[in-house]
Amino acid sequence: MTFQIELLPSGKRFECEPDETVLQAALRQNVVLPYGCRNGACGSCKATLVSGEVDPGVFQPRALPEADRVLGKVLLCCAQPQSDLGIQARELSGAGDMPIRKMPCRVNVIEKPVSDVAILRIQLPANEVLQYRAGQYIEFLLRDGQRRSYSMANAPAPEAGIELHIRHMPGGVFTDHVFGQMKEREILRLEGPLGSFFLREESNLPIIMLASGTGFAPIKGMIEYSLEKSMRRPIHLYWGGRREKDLYMADLARQWAADNDHIHFIPVLSDVEPGEAWAGRTGFVHQAVMQDFADLSGFQVYACGAPVMVDAARRDFTQMCGLPEDAFFADSFTSAADLQG
Repeated sequence: MTFQIELLPSGKRFECEPDETVLQAALRQNVVLPYGCRNGACGSCKATLVSGEVDPGVFQPRALPEADRVLGKVLLCCAQPQSDLGIQARELSGAGDMPIRKMPCRVNVIEKPVSDVAILRIQLPANEVLQYRAGQYIEFLLRDGQRRSYSMANAPAPEAGIELHIRHMPGGVFTDHVFGQMKEREILRLEGPLGSFFLREESNLPIIMLASGTGFAPIKGMIEYSLEKSMRRPIHLYWGGRREKDLYMADLARQWAADNDHIHFIPVLSDVEPGEAWAGRTGFVHQAVMQDFADLSGFQVYACGAPVMVDAARRDFTQMCGLPEDAFFADSFTSAADLQG
């Protein structure tokens, strides 16, 4: 039996098979809703069930706390319909214009700016084009059926391939390979583009860009894209790490700020050791934003990195700084450990 899904308040309708999640059905029919991990760990696809019944599926409690469930919230990447549904969710206009594709790719370059971060430059087949929006991600399809997700760190440019920033997670199936056995010219298989984390170009509001660790990757792609398009919206880039080496491309961010008077770069370290030569900001990176901008009601925020940072920023910015909930866009970098709870 096929179920009818209605999005509110737009009234947009699409069909969902009993063995599909709501998100799978939507993407299959080029209806793009906010989403990130697609496996119940990040909470980006949270929506309100207005009518009907769902099997909520398996998800991480952090992504959908009990207080949200009481209010009728569901995660669209996990929820399977048990009847026709009415769901309050925002469709992303125009986001379905770029088809999700599977294709082989080749590792062209492996660089390691610091010991635990690798920058991969991936070349696609000459007769294939991967259309994407800066900030989206791809998934590598591993031979054992597992998947690993990485954000594209460059603005879309077919001739340039794609750039990925990968942090070593010791014991991780894929990252151990990247930092151990991977060689240039290795062939991989990917699927993309995925995710709803990309720049909303219809707005002229100033932007807070908030990154922790390799969460800088999609932020880099967005800023490069904005520069290519000669956008002049003020951008305040806050990049946080434990130690200075975690800000592995800080010189690039400083150059953006030096060359463009609408871009401001604020590096923040949370674990500066006594005697370390660091004259910059310290503490949690999202709190640095709050120290500088007590009122965020006139901003958009793009946050990417560790789930704990993204969750804290979403909560504090909306509850304490007046940021509208629909002006916060995020991509939580969930690991295999996050998915296992």
